[in-house]
Order: sequence, then structure tokens, then C-alpha cells
Amino acid sequence: MRVPLSWLREYVDLPAGETGRDVAAKLVDAGLEVETVEQLGAGLKGPLVVGQVLTIEELEGFRKPIRFCTVDVGTANGTGEPQEIVCGARNFSVGDKVVVVLPGAVLPGDFAIASRKTYGKTSHGMICSGEELGMGDDGTHGIIVLPPEYEPGTDAIELLQLVDEVLDIDITPDRGYCMSMRGVAREAATAYGLPLRDPALLDVPAPNSYGYAVKISDPQGCDRFTARTVTGLDPEARSPIWLTRRLQKAGMRPISLAVDITNYVMLELGQPLHAYDRSRLDGEIGVRRAEQGEKFTTLDGVKRILDAEDLVITDNSGPIGLAGVMGGANTEIADSVTDPETGAVTGTTDVVIEAAHFDSVSISRTARRLKLSSEASKRFERGVDPLAAAAAAQRTVDLLVLLAGGTAEAGVTELIAPGAPRTIAMRADHPDRVAGMDYGRETVVRRLQEIGCDVYGQDELVVTVPSWRPDLAAPNDLAEEVIRLEGYGNLPSTLPQVPSGRGLTPRQQLHRRVGRALAGAGYVEALSYPFIGEGVFDQLQLPADDPSRRVVKLVNPLSDEEPALRTTLLPGLLGALRRNDSRGSHDLALFETGSVFRAGGQPGAAVRLPVDRRPTDEEIATLDAALPAQPRYAAVVLAGAREQAGWWGKGRPADWADAVQAARALAVEAGAELVVRQGQYGPWHPGRCAELVVTLDGAETVIGHAGELHPRVVKALGLPARTSAMELDLDRLAAAGGEALQAPRISTFPVATQDVALIVDASVPAAAVEAALREGAGELLESLRLFDVFTGEQVGEGKKSLAYALRFRAPDRTLTAEESTAARDAAVALAGERTGAVLRGA
Repeated sequence: MRVPLSWLREYVDLPAGETGRDVAAKLVDAGLEVETVEQLGAGLKGPLVVGQVLTIEELEGFRKPIRFCTVDVGTANGTGEPQEIVCGARNFSVGDKVVVVLPGAVLPGDFAIASRKTYGKTSHGMICSGEELGMGDDGTHGIIVLPPEYEPGTDAIELLQLVDEVLDIDITPDRGYCMSMRGVAREAATAYGLPLRDPALLDVPAPNSYGYAVKISDPQGCDRFTARTVTGLDPEARSPIWLTRRLQKAGMRPISLAVDITNYVMLELGQPLHAYDRSRLDGEIGVRRAEQGEKFTTLDGVKRILDAEDLVITDNSGPIGLAGVMGGANTEIADSVTDPETGAVTGTTDVVIEAAHFDSVSISRTARRLKLSSEASKRFERGVDPLAAAAAAQRTVDLLVLLAGGTAEAGVTELIAPGAPRTIAMRADHPDRVAGMDYGRETVVRRLQEIGCDVYGQDELVVTVPSWRPDLAAPNDLAEEVIRLEGYGNLPSTLPQVPSGRGLTPRQQLHRRVGRALAGAGYVEALSYPFIGEGVFDQLQLPADDPSRRVVKLVNPLSDEEPALRTTLLPGLLGALRRNDSRGSHDLALFETGSVFRAGGQPGAAVRLPVDRRPTDEEIATLDAALPAQPRYAAVVLAGAREQAGWWGKGRPADWADAVQAARALAVEAGAELVVRQGQYGPWHPGRCAELVVTLDGAETVIGHAGELHPRVVKALGLPARTSAMELDLDRLAAAGGEALQAPRISTFPVATQDVALIVDASVPAAAVEAALREGAGELLESLRLFDVFTGEQVGEGKKSLAYALRFRAPDRTLTAEESTAARDAAVALAGERTGAVLRGA
């Protein structure tokens, strides 16, 4: 919301010397977020005056049209003689009033004006456009042509209100009333302790039966509708300068008088309005839900397909407006058109003004689904004062009568659904207990009254909430209002008392160990958003019946492209890898640990937990039942070089084995025995995919996969070639581990090392050979490591050689060569029995 300081002063008598930054500081203390204070006209210096074009001479022989003009600037040039100016614009004629800057002036951007020779003529000044004066978008992109009533020589700086300060305020969703000058003025008046001149306090005629016919079929979607009619508008009437300048300063583009007035009143009072050309209306106005698949063309010329939840404004011809979002093209205000032969001007002369109050949730869903965010929808989403509708309609009627020469019809339509003011019961000392300081009842009551509440009672207060504050719904909301107005900076700083004897849970401890282990292995943690689009599952080549495709969808997602909660960590991690690779970081190793969300639970069974006591076990169980399962996963992705090349060696690229090793590292941290075997799943290359298996409740359970991604997945996601990844269920890995990690036992006796090379069929997994060696070696085996894999003519076609280093150690003695050899032979014998392994060279 852009707030011109000059406009704000109309409603609050701010101190004369108060600058925009001073006002911004006060509003920030009151809880508003003022992002910037823009200095309009900074560095502007006159003379800048109104001029009347006397003559125009077209200069020939140049690559673009050039005009040599004489302009009457009154006595502003000191001589009273016409000013000679060269100009390239063509949107003005002889007799037009324009804005002229004379030599010696300085325009915004430190642009000094002086007489200069150009195109064979001497130009003594410049005829200005709105852009050159820093006026913003006026829709013309040319020279400013002023109304004829202004005399040459009039100061244009004051006339065009070029010097001002504009506060740019970021309005949070709970402060929708501040999306208006009325709301911001209320906050400023409270901050300074000054009275407010409420622009909504107007004399409004009582509803009667002579107004335009309106029928509301859905009172829940529209609980208030006011209609007023103004006839006899002058189609040639244009918005006055003060009106267009206020719109421009507030960030809106002037369009036409009727539309400008509705936008102005919306900015002033916060009530969105719409003006219909009465000659284009067919019968009574109605409010109803759209029919599923109903088509409607909005003001922007786009034909839209409506949903049954959309709220529409209708007449006998069908929809004429998308309630609270945008009007229809079939009833828009027509621009004035001049007949070149007769000179007659045609355009809209009779209008019907709509000022209604719509359900915020319905408007929000419609705007998001259609991707049609408008100034009106932004306000209805955050909550509009329903009692301001009649005043906004009256203000619009008054301005149309004043500026367009119209006549207000006596008929007033106002339909109101039954309702009662909202009340909140609160203890008078509740803000004291929330803030941890003593405000006292008088301060609490005074602050609540300042924001428009009616307060009754002594120790137990009954607070009637003002109509413009739909965000006030509970005692804590009222406490927040008292605290912010008294000043957040005045709250005492107290450190919380940490209960002793708790510490981290085993789940938290594992989470930290996992993070440290992966960081120590060279991975960088990347935190991604927990939202995905369902199209990513096709890119990952997951089958149609894959459990990961059963997602939990959000009712109100941040992005329509990612409306679901993630069921896998890979899309976010791979997206981070792709972005970093595209920006020049090619050697990447990223990891993430976080929750994924599995569809389940009982939607609608959630309860609102209390904040003044610990929830009961039953309440917590009911809440948990409504939530989806949220297991914690861990994932890594790798691309580029795993070891850099240099004088120390050639280096090597990251590959599938690094992804598998990351899974092994996590298993060590969890104290779990992880079995790695060949597998095939979704995004992984079928020949370079490892299945990660643990034993749970006596049964083997697949908890994840690791390896190189499939080339088609790499191409679909725009990833570097040979990208590898690993993902596993960290909770199941922890469940397969021990109670806690035990410190390793250090033996003082020497180790005995035995190496074996076994020849097996190429189809035999190395994991199967390793498992047999471990079991056969017995208790003396301390560690087992595969250090070489060889294939070639020496071992035979369809065969491979696996070389293992076996380390034996006894806790109480030094092993003899015979003991270690016997243990090795037993291991080899069992491997040969189970996998057909044969000692190489035997």
C-alpha cells in the first residue's frame, strides 16, 4: 500500500515539521512494515510552468519528426515573450496547455535545463512528459496536455503536486484494513495520539424500494450489497489533476473518470467498487455461485472457465462480473468517442455503482485458481469492512455528481444478511499475563477503544470488535493489540527457564550424527521447500501405482505449480543441484535430512488444542490421527568431481559407489547392519542401482536405494551427466540399529591380515560373498574390506575376481599364523559352498 503523506494529512493533523521518515518510524513502532519512504520531486527546481502552444513548425530533413514551437509562458521567463522550444513529441497541437521547464531549472535525476542549439534551432527549455517529471505511468507516454482552464505561467510544481513523500507499506494478511488511507490514517492517529477525521462518516440516505433491483441467491458468499445509480454523466468529463496525481502516487494508472473515481474511493475507504454501464445491463442484478464449466469473459478480454465455488454477479444475460475479482467485458464503462463528421461525443452516461461485501475465502480461492489477482481481490482476501459499503457508494455518487455533472437517483438498494457484532470475553489482566508486565485495566480499555472496540465490564471484559477488524477473534488477538500500541520495545527481556535433565531425544541425536557424518564426508546441506508438483513423478519415472504418487494436497498452496507435500527428498535436492550447476558450480555433493509426508489420517478430525494447559493424551491422539505419516528421510546427490585433480593425482568423478558409501556411513551412525544388493527402482539406472536393506522384526525390509540416476531422468530434470543419488528412510534405519552407539573396544594385541581373491560368476552379488565370508570367519574377524574387482581373460568369460582384506584379532592373545589361516580357510569354504566362489590361482 503506497500512502502519499500529503493525502494522509487530510485525515490526521500531523505536526507540521513531521517528515515521511518520522511518520514511518511511528507506524513501525505500531506494528506496520514500512519498506521505503520515497521522496517525490527530490532535487526538482523551477521554473516549471504552464504554457500554451502558439505555433508549431515542422522541421524537415531529419531521421525523426522534429517540431519547432513557440509557447506562451506568461511572465515566467521574465520578458513575457513567447518561448522558443524544439520538441520531438507529436501528441499536442496549437492551443494546447502543456508543462514547460525553462532554462535554469533542474528536473529529477539532477537533469539541468539550459538553452541549447539543436536541429538547427535554439531551444530555450523543454516541453515535459510525465515520465520526465517523475509522475509515474499516466497511460499516455507522451507530453502532458493540461485542461484548458489553467493560465500560462502558473506554477506547475504546485499544480501537479510534484513534491511529496510516499510511504510504501507491506500489509500483512491480518491487517487488511490498512489497505486504505482510512486504515493507515487510523493507525497514524493512534500512534500520535491525535483525532481521526474518518472519511467514512458520511450522510447516507436510507434504503428504499426505488433502487436498482438486486437479488442475492447466496447470502453466505455475499452478506451485503449496495447499489446506487447516477445518470446524465458528461462523457467528455476527464479526471481532474488532483485525482489523477493521487492515483499515480498510490501506484495506480488513471483510466477514465468513472473508473478513476471507483479506484480512488477504494484507496480512500478500502471498499472495492464496480461501475456498470446501465444501458448494457439486462434486468436485475443477481449474486450466485457459478455453474460448473460456465464461461465468462473478464474485463481483460480473457475467456475464463468457472468453477462451482466461484461467486458471480449476473443479470438476465448471464454473468457480468466475477464477484470481488474483476468485472465483465459486456458491461464495462465505455470510453468516450467523438464522431469526426458531426463532432458528437458518445460514451457511458448512466452508471450503476456496486458496493458489496463478499466472503474472503471464496474470493481468495477464485483469484488463486484463475491466477487473477486484482486490487479488489487483495482487499477482500484480507477482509473488508462490511459497514463501509454504503459510505463508499455514497462517496462515489458524490464525486460523480461533482466531477462528471451527473444526477444521483433517489433510489437506494441495500441488501443485508442478518448478523450480529462479534464479541470476545477477556480478563482485564490477560494482556499483562501475556506480556509479562503490568499494564493495568485502564490502559487495556483505552488501547482497545483506540482501535475501535467497545469495552464493558470490570475484571471480566466483554469486547465488541469493530467491523473493520475481522482478524480479532480471541483474547490473545486483543492482547496483541494492547502490546503493540504500548510498544514492543517496552517489553522486558527475560530468558526462558530451561528444564534440567531432558537433553536431546535419540531421534534428535541420530539426526545430528548423520549431519556431522555427511558434512565430514564432504557433503553440503541444502534445505529445500517441502512442496512438489505431481508432474515430477513422471520425470522420475515412477510407476503409476508407486506409493510416492499418493500425495497430501494443500487446500491453500503457496504455489499452484507445487500444491502437494513431498513424498521424497530427491526433487528438492536435484533442483538445488541443477541450479548450482547452471551457475558454474559443477562439482557438487549435497545432502538433506527432513520429513516426507505419506497420505493417510482422517481429514476434518483435527481439534484446536488449548494454550493455557497441556493437551490431554486423547486430544493429542485425535490430532495425530488427522495428520499424515511424516517419516524422516535422508538423501544425497552427487555430480562432477568427487576428488579434485592436481599435482597429487588425477582425481576421480563422483559415481554410484559414492552414493552407496553415503548409505553405509549413515548405517554406521545408526548402529544398524545394512545389506546392499542389486535392485531396480524408478529414477535409478537399472544396472547401477543398489537396494538398501535392513532387518526389522525378523524380516528383511527395503528402506531406500542408491546409485546412478537413469539417463532419461537426468535429461528430463536437466541434470549433469552421470548424476548419482541416495535416499533412505532414516527412521527405519534407526529402528534396525542398536539402543545406542557403543565406543569401540581397543585391543592391545596385534592384528593378523589375510588377503583372499575369489572367482565367482559375474551375476553373484559381492554382498552375498561378503556375508558368507563374515559368517565363516567367526568371532576372530575384526573387519572385512573389498579392495579390488577384476574381470578379464585371466578369470574366464562371465566371471569376476573379488579381492578381500580380512583382519583377525583376539581380545586376549596374539593370534598365531595357523589360527588366522584356519579362520580364513573357513570363511573361503563357506563362501564357496554358498556362492560357488573359488580361490583364484587354486
